[in-house]
Amino acid sequence: MIQVERQDSLHLKVSRVLQEETSHRLDLFLFVPGELGLTGQVIPEEDFYHGSIHVKRTYFSDRYRLPLVLSRLAERGKLDAEHYRLSLSLYAYQYVVAMESAIQPLIDDVRRARKNEKVEKAEREREEEQGREDDSTASEQGDQPQKAPENEQLAELEKRLAEHVDLAVSILSRLRRQEPSDESLHRYFATIDNYLSWFTEQRLLALLAGLPRGARFRPIRARLVDICRAEDAYRREREYNSARVTRDPTRMSNKMRLLRRLIEHPVTLKQKNQELGNAEQKAVKALATAVVMIFVSLGLLEIRTVLADLTALFVLAMAGIYALREVFKDDLRNTLWRLLRRGRPKWRRQYLDPTRDQVVGRQLEWFDYKRFSRLDDEIKRVRKRSVAQREEVVVHYRSSSRMSPTRFLSGYDHTRESLTLDLSPIARLMDKSSRRVYRLGEGDQVVREEVEKRHLLNLVIRETQGSAPATLERWKIVMSRSRIVDVERVHGEGPGHEEAPDPS
Repeated sequence: MIQVERQDSLHLKVSRVLQEETSHRLDLFLFVPGELGLTGQVIPEEDFYHGSIHVKRTYFSDRYRLPLVLSRLAERGKLDAEHYRLSLSLYAYQYVVAMESAIQPLIDDVRRARKNEKVEKAEREREEEQGREDDSTASEQGDQPQKAPENEQLAELEKRLAEHVDLAVSILSRLRRQEPSDESLHRYFATIDNYLSWFTEQRLLALLAGLPRGARFRPIRARLVDICRAEDAYRREREYNSARVTRDPTRMSNKMRLLRRLIEHPVTLKQKNQELGNAEQKAVKALATAVVMIFVSLGLLEIRTVLADLTALFVLAMAGIYALREVFKDDLRNTLWRLLRRGRPKWRRQYLDPTRDQVVGRQLEWFDYKRFSRLDDEIKRVRKRSVAQREEVVVHYRSSSRMSPTRFLSGYDHTRESLTLDLSPIARLMDKSSRRVYRLGEGDQVVREEVEKRHLLNLVIRETQGSAPATLERWKIVMSRSRIVDVERVHGEGPGHEEAPDPS
């Protein structure tokens, strides 16, 4: 299953779990509006690839209790400290990833519920000020059937909140029940425990900040407050952080960012990147130079035959021939290079186990700008482009990897790939200006509002794992010059998707 989410203001993260199959292929097609003027001259392909595409792979397992089992074995002396550290890092990392993916939709839902609550409250106050008691009563009676589904949604949201909070508390409790007594193991346990306590508190506080103020959510609000205070007291009791760090949010945030990197280091596969075609590029350069020099030499011999004496005309003719050589040599070399490398991978990436430095997989990568007419019919069908988008520029990234599950860490025959797409180069092409929109308010009053200019980008993803049918998804990305406003999946087909009409 592919997940596309906003990582921060201008970064998009594409995540997927790679199954046991040994071959994987991923195609990303980013459709950029033509009005932004994105071309290879504005942002060269290699600059876009190196500056905006970042790939990371980590070990992953669907047996979530496996790290704790290995931790118990290490505590009993049946595994060494390195295996304990690796197992605990895997447990913590998978908890963090699951927490991030589960809490963010809840935060969006509670903020939406709080916004609806504010709108309803403003409407009631406005009706009371205008003295429309009878109209208000009739309106409330007419809205009763419409509010029933809304109440069901709020009840479902309460249930989801309670389930996620219970799950987070139980996972932390399960981890703390396996606290090791050995000093060398306990030091790493304290690092993991410190970060997970702070991370859980931060996620729950973000959830708490968006909760509606009504009586319906009062019990869950009180419980979230109790959990956050308990985690803060727990860290203070354990003396995980000094008083200076605790008082300064910046120092605390930087320390936790460092702890996050320490957790991810043992489970993140090392990478070695290599640019392909260096030897071929030198050969093409030599061939182009040789071909041009043949014609230059023939031209010089012809000039010597016609103009036997060394005259000014002879010197000018030689200068002209050498000038043509410099012009056509570069053009010939670039043309030969494009023909030779067309459709071939440009980079190779090797993945190595972080503890054994053993190669566990290889990946080939492509990147180029494409025209819509050169896309295959499958991508054209999913895009469903209309006449208004004929000027779109298609940014295409492809990766083809082959992994070796037999070389993975025992129990972890899956990997999780996170591809971060930095859209800041595209955002810099957008206009800074804003526009004014007018509307009628109460009575005859005209209300003027400032709105920012936004653009719609489409991301089409095609994933193939082994011999299974391809998975195709289309995502809409609404962004302005300063941030990604919204990310929404509007089409999906293939394994894990039910055929549904595209709402767009």
